[in-house]
Formats: sequence, C-alpha cells, structure tokens
Amino acid sequence: MAGYSKWASIQHRKSAPDTRRVKIFNKFIREISIAARVGGAGQRSNSRLRLAIARARAQSVPQDAIENAVKRAAEGEPSPTLEIARYEGYGPGGAAVIVHCLTDNPDRTVADVRTAFALNGGNLGADGSVSYLFNQVGLMTYPPGTCVDRLMAAALDAGAEDVLCNDDGTLEVLTDPMDFETVQALLVASGLPPTEGDITQRASTTVTLDGPAAESLVQLLVTLEDLDDVQNVYSNAEIPDEVLARV
Repeated sequence: MAGYSKWASIQHRKSAPDTRRVKIFNKFIREISIAARVGGAGQRSNSRLRLAIARARAQSVPQDAIENAVKRAAEGEPSPTLEIARYEGYGPGGAAVIVHCLTDNPDRTVADVRTAFALNGGNLGADGSVSYLFNQVGLMTYPPGTCVDRLMAAALDAGAEDVLCNDDGTLEVLTDPMDFETVQALLVASGLPPTEGDITQRASTTVTLDGPAAESLVQLLVTLEDLDDVQNVYSNAEIPDEVLARV
C-alpha cells in the first residue's frame, strides 16, 4: 500500500472501539473549528473549511457536531490557542514519516511524538529530513472496475494533472491542490464521484516493507494517530494488505 493514500483511507475506516472513534471525530471537529476561526464560517469563501467539513462527512462525523463547531467558532467562543506543528522522521525499515499536528502545548506534543517513534523502532528527525520526499497534491480514488478511458477523458477535461492505475485495480486522479475542488466537482457532475478525495502528501519515492519491519511501522502509525494533537500522518511505505489485516 502507498502510505500517502491507502494508509490515510484505511486509518479511519478500520473498525475501532468507541473511544477511538471519539478521538477521530474530535480531530475533525478541531480542524473545522480552526478553519472557521481563521477563514470565517462561510463555506463559499473558506476553502479550508469546505475541505475540513468534507473530510468529516466522509468519516461519518455527525452533522450536528459539524454545525455546532462552526457556530461556536463564528460566535468567537473562547478556545485554547492552537499552533500548527509538523514533525518528520524515519520509521522501521527506513520508511519516511510526516506528522501534522494542532497543539496548544508544543513541548508536550513533540515529547509525545518523539516517544512514539522511539518505542516503535523509529527516530524523530530534523525539519526537512524527509519532507523533500513528498509533494502536496489533490488526490481522488476510484474503485476497481471504474472505466479507465471514461475517467481519464473526464479528469483531463476537468483540469487534472494525471490518472494512475494501481496494481489492485484502483484508480487515482491527481490534481494541483488549488484545482482539487474544481476538478472533483466536475467529475461528480460527470457521474464519476470518487470514493475518497483529499488534499494530501504524496511520496515521490516509496519503500517496500514486509515482516516485522512492516508490522512495527503500522504500530508506529497507529500510535501516532492515537495522539490527541496529531491531525494527519503520512508515510512513503508500501505495506502488503495481509500485514495490515494481521496487525
């Protein structure tokens, strides 16, 4: 699996205890609140808020929770001052890992992230140590059986940069991040809604892992995802489906 996309889609779909689902929902609500405070509560003029709400809806966050988060932000309800933080490092097998956080206590957050790396066979690196291996892209995923010719024609007409065919039969449409919403809307209007869509970090090179290294990396990613301050985790690891199913 490609860490930049498949891991991102699996991490929230996996069945999980209610306590973990609450954590996941809280991450989306936090991002919605920040987006509304920074750019305003109007979705039409706030692309970050539109994307945050779309992400939340895709993961079944209740609509009333979304609306309440936007309302509280619009009314200026007091909240902790949150900072954006990014951490980079290497996991087991030399896999690159990027961690995006929102935190009201950077010292606590970096300590938690460093501990997660250390306990799972990784090392936290300096700024820029792995980010050069990733590019920010708009990414839409389509299931096996989607007509390649139809999707490619519609995607390129809509302004997409590329359409990729994966070994498992899934298709990926890549866009410039600035064009993501436009391309996605045009594809939906053409009767081609993606199963997944987001602005994400795509690895320019990947590392294939198996066995204990792959299992340890998955544990590292799960541990990082479970931290309250972590919003997104990206890796350039290719991990076999059977390893994911096992761990």
